[in-house]
Amino acid sequence: MNAGKNCYTIETRELTKVFGRQVAVDRISFAVERGEIFGFLGANGAGKTTAIRMLCGLLVPSGGSGRVAGFDIMKETSKIRTRIGYMPQKFSLYRDITIMDNLVLYGSLYGLGGERLRRRIAAMAEFLDMEDLLGRRTGDLPWGWTQRLALACADLHEPEILFLDEPTGSVDPVSRAHFWDLIKRLSGQGTTIFVTTHHMDEAEYCRRISIMVEGRIAAIDTPEGLKTRTGKTALNDAFIALVEQEGGRE
Repeated sequence: MNAGKNCYTIETRELTKVFGRQVAVDRISFAVERGEIFGFLGANGAGKTTAIRMLCGLLVPSGGSGRVAGFDIMKETSKIRTRIGYMPQKFSLYRDITIMDNLVLYGSLYGLGGERLRRRIAAMAEFLDMEDLLGRRTGDLPWGWTQRLALACADLHEPEILFLDEPTGSVDPVSRAHFWDLIKRLSGQGTTIFVTTHHMDEAEYCRRISIMVEGRIAAIDTPEGLKTRTGKTALNDAFIALVEQEGGRE
């Protein structure tokens, strides 16, 4: 399980997280290839965010094992954090300062400074079409633009892997489409994208999808593979069929 010896950037085996008597993540195993857009789908409470937080080194697993960017999620979390970017569900930037100030702050947290930080801010501002907005107060931005800024902060240090937890929640359809154009461009440049979403049209952009049901993985396949497996023509119908099938096994 060494990312340097294969094409995988994320691998888990029987990864588990228990809170008291509640099993939030139940022995999940999967591998994500370098540059892949990998989707995590599931209802609220299915364990998606808990799994991401373990992979990012923010939660200690209760059992199992995993590696992210070649590092052990049990023993090398500080090394993992230097190789990943994480965009949580809740907007976590400072609203009372400018976009530029947020970028400088987050860049410094990732160890960037001087000319390298200036170059990265300029590159991300151009990439996200935000050059004319850097002096604006963050709290004055429309929601779709704040999500772009959050993506810029997560990608400033050019991480190998981006974890995006429902990045387009409450974003209008046009902004969602623009956001996914950016995600696809990052993937095309070699960044691994691990994303959770409730939007089935977005899930179609993923090379593979993992369906989470009450902490377990019910299926992993391409969008077309999931539809073929369930005999459905729409991904939403395939998702519902798999959730119902998994629930019926209990």
